[in-house]
Amino acid sequence: MPIDAAVLDSITSRAVVFEEMDCDPDLADTARFCEAYGVPLERSANTILVASRRPEGQFAACLVLATTRLDVNGLVRRRLGVKKVSFADSEQTKALTGMEIGGVTIFGLPDDLPVWIDSAVLDNDWVVIGAGSRTAKIRLDPRQLAGLDGFEIVPELGREISV
Repeated sequence: MPIDAAVLDSITSRAVVFEEMDCDPDLADTARFCEAYGVPLERSANTILVASRRPEGQFAACLVLATTRLDVNGLVRRRLGVKKVSFADSEQTKALTGMEIGGVTIFGLPDDLPVWIDSAVLDNDWVVIGAGSRTAKIRLDPRQLAGLDGFEIVPELGREISV
């Protein structure tokens, strides 16, 4: 099964309606996936794990649209209450979530890991997110995420990328 078992359990236990999309693992990274499968970039949302550097040991999972940049050094740093924060590397991500970059999702994460969702994600009637593995994606109506236990909707978590 392409969707990770813990992810599937997490999403179904929350009664979230979704569609599973198969994905060639070599095309799992956002830009390649969108191009290969005809998904508009503005309909793709990435789960990014961030890690505090000073002090170390604090993490959060952030879901932002692919057309935005996570406000790591501003909003995320302040919300974590730390002096320095950065993107978690692939080893940290795998160790904490059990997922590889290109498949990380907001479902199936440890209960004590904060999950912050940019409010702009909810402006769409559907988005594609990771499925816990590089062999699948999940298409869902993100408005279902508002009010679910363990998820917090955060305005301006993602900043528009200036071209």
